Amino acid sequence: MASPIVVMGVSGSGKSTVGAALAQRLRVPFADADDFHPPANLAKMTSGEALDDDDRYPWLEAIGEWLAGHPDGGVMSCSALKRKYRDQLRRHCADVEFLHLSGTPEVIGKRQASRPGHFMPASLLASQFDTLEPLASDERGISIDVDQNIDAIIESYIAATDSPTVNEQDR
Repeated sequence: MASPIVVMGVSGSGKSTVGAALAQRLRVPFADADDFHPPANLAKMTSGEALDDDDRYPWLEAIGEWLAGHPDGGVMSCSALKRKYRDQLRRHCADVEFLHLSGTPEVIGKRQASRPGHFMPASLLASQFDTLEPLASDERGISIDVDQNIDAIIESYIAATDSPTVNEQDR
């Protein structure tokens, strides 16, 4: 049995891309936390305003419920920037693992600039880095540098966590 995985990091780190590829590799469902935002959150971010904890609470509850509904494995892309947000998710799913996609503001900024039209404007990137609390030693998960290709990130995660993979013949 696999644990649900949250691919976390600041906006532009590649959470959705890596999360979808990881889910495909592990043959488990994938969901993007962006799809769980209520319209008011999207409007606030689109206007350049950062979300506060009150905005995030119901959003994180919905994500936690999705994780709890996938006890045999699933991958969710979610910023999960603060420890208290990850704790909120763990209240729903105690065995959730985290894959923190880390990178410098310069690397992430370049990535973010290459995706025009996303509801999260580049102007909020600094606030995301200010909010980010990296995984603590008592949290299940690892941090992997995003300045490499997707396959390398997934291979690093699988090697570090001994996550189940598909048989070689199934690739």
